[in-house]
Amino acid sequence: MNADLDKAYWLGLLISVVLPVLVGLVTKRVTHAGVKAVLLLALSTLNGFLVELANPGPDYDLGTAVILSLVAFGIGVLSHFGLWKPVGVSDKAQAALGGGAPRSV
Repeated sequence: MNADLDKAYWLGLLISVVLPVLVGLVTKRVTHAGVKAVLLLALSTLNGFLVELANPGPDYDLGTAVILSLVAFGIGVLSHFGLWKPVGVSDKAQAALGGGAPRSV
């Protein structure tokens, strides 16, 4: 693998970890969890396809883009429930743009 491709993959991984916070920023607390999950899936899919597009190779591989999208979604869900939600970042993100006051623990 070349260094440019490695950078694209690492950037995609970092974006996958931050996507749940972005979903929290653009949705309200009363938004159904299913809507938030679909939004996270859509953003993860976009992330996966853009990472493959950033691939400096000669061709675009749709299979790789799909795999990257699924990995991005999995990482997004895991980082939400394993990192952002337990430390309270999810609640603060929901409250940041008028989503209501953060819940007290």
